[in-house]
Amino acid sequence: MASKVEELTITYEEDGVEVVKELDKAILSKGSWATVIFRYQQWEKAKSAYGPDRYSIRRYRKIDDEYRQQAKFNISSKDQATKIIDALEKWIKIAPDGAAEEQDQE
Repeated sequence: MASKVEELTITYEEDGVEVVKELDKAILSKGSWATVIFRYQQWEKAKSAYGPDRYSIRRYRKIDDEYRQQAKFNISSKDQATKIIDALEKWIKIAPDGAAEEQDQE
């Protein structure tokens, strides 16, 4: 396990084959709880090639100086990623300070 957020990876190897290949990551939060989003590809044995880009958001908790995964959410496709982005952008525009707009209630 990793002792620093920067060391966390989604890369996974099995029988000498890199089954999950990390392409990039962004650290969303650090501390005793860390959140990281990964961009990766998964090896497709039937095709003998890597599949399309995928994305995973993972939460880690630091216990005894090591980060341990606590939760994950896999984004299944570019279409789903786009829908998540669209929803977040809409919500941020509605309430840029993080609080609900009160203008409509007057």
